[in-house]
Amino acid sequence: MGSKIKNFSLIALGVIAGVGVSMQFDAIAQKTVPAAPLPLEQLRQLSDVFGLIKSDYVEPIDDKKLLTEAISGMVASLDPHSAYLDKKAYKELREGTAGKFVGLGIEVGMEDGYVKIISPIEDSPAYRAGLKAGDLITRLDTTPVKGMSLDDAVKKMRGEPNTKITLTIARKDEDKPLVVTIMRQEIRVQSVKSKVIEPGYAWLRVTQFQERTVDDLATKIAAIYAQEPNLKGLVFDLRNDPGGVLPGAIGVAAAFLPDGSPVVSTNGQLPTSKATFYAKREYYANSPSDDPLSKLPEAIKKVPMVVLVNAGSASASEIVAGALQDYKRAVVMGTQSFGKGSVQSVISLPPDKQTAVKITTARYYTPNGRSIQAKGIVPDVMVDEYPDGDGLNGFRLREADLTKHLTNDKDKDANTVKPITPDLEEEQRQAAIEKKRKPMEFGSADDFQLAQAINQLKGLPVKVSQVKPEVRSENETDDKPIKEQKQDEKKIDKLKEDKK
Repeated sequence: MGSKIKNFSLIALGVIAGVGVSMQFDAIAQKTVPAAPLPLEQLRQLSDVFGLIKSDYVEPIDDKKLLTEAISGMVASLDPHSAYLDKKAYKELREGTAGKFVGLGIEVGMEDGYVKIISPIEDSPAYRAGLKAGDLITRLDTTPVKGMSLDDAVKKMRGEPNTKITLTIARKDEDKPLVVTIMRQEIRVQSVKSKVIEPGYAWLRVTQFQERTVDDLATKIAAIYAQEPNLKGLVFDLRNDPGGVLPGAIGVAAAFLPDGSPVVSTNGQLPTSKATFYAKREYYANSPSDDPLSKLPEAIKKVPMVVLVNAGSASASEIVAGALQDYKRAVVMGTQSFGKGSVQSVISLPPDKQTAVKITTARYYTPNGRSIQAKGIVPDVMVDEYPDGDGLNGFRLREADLTKHLTNDKDKDANTVKPITPDLEEEQRQAAIEKKRKPMEFGSADDFQLAQAINQLKGLPVKVSQVKPEVRSENETDDKPIKEQKQDEKKIDKLKEDKK
């Protein structure tokens, strides 16, 4: 059973400059390209174009460069999350599983030919330099970004520790470009954070799903109960968590769900991509003989919970939020999540296996069979980021805004949702408000959504958002977990047999 999970790795959304994509070495699919009939006519055309470039192009082109770019373009044309990984990118990807890497610490995408900052990673050089979600990077040192591929831009932002790079930033509420010089550093992302907010109530946050996330989560929960043995409520914070490894998501969900509960299922072309993953040790533990959740207090399975999500919550964090929501284990609060409901596998390439392709191999589904792709998690209680509104969170890039994103195969309504086109005056008004605010730190005394979550746990009034949540489609109205659904189906079958 445990071997199934080795073929999958959930990849954080977008490309992260200096953060990398979290995954385990043993989660990398080691496979050869399957034999299949080759389209000879199209391959002949490819050969003709290759020869034409070699003979007619204005200057000589190296064969290896030409073929590498062809592979890269072919894979990148599939969807926003598939990519060819050269030796350096592949190495950085694997090193990122330990939660340490060299770079700036920003999660990025593309918009209008520029690099757009989706989110600065907490405590990173970019975060300390004051970079904000929504900023556009127009120059890297003296090189214009316009016309540069995202992959090339990310490579330029990465580098050796203690080397500098100057970013030119266009910010919507600034009249002039901002020029910021940042020192590249080895970034160690603290995967799990926690603290007791007040007697009886605690805050637990996962910033990114890494190899050690489940172990770190167990340590933090034990520390909370050591300080507050009579815990009355827990706020579980997944805001701005871009995702990470699938075992981490399963283990985190398993900490709060009944043992053996289905957490997530996947479906794709390969037989190995059609699988269900359960809250069992073999699906999340790094060691076959060790279960980091075995010593957790039983009370953690029943303590009242609120899960906080926002537009920066994606991938693995959406799996956890979706599972807890389906089982009614927690109230999900905040704003609609990013909507990355696809699984990427990293497949090393022969002959030396030092390069790889990161390719989308499946969609994932919550225990009730909901697809998150291009839709996201819709909170049970919509709460804005600030008392006076959602800030710029409502204008952030989501999966549905990405070019060539996969469609939602379960919810036709999700596929008809148009990309966000905010009212210009409203966006300018929100930008002006944001300019006056100091950067909000999750878990601080100024954290409005956290305060509302505590109110929810105490049964006090909650200031809900004026934004209406997206209506779920008909095939999502049954909110019974998989086990209950199967039990109901068996009861119906038995009644039919009895009638016969």
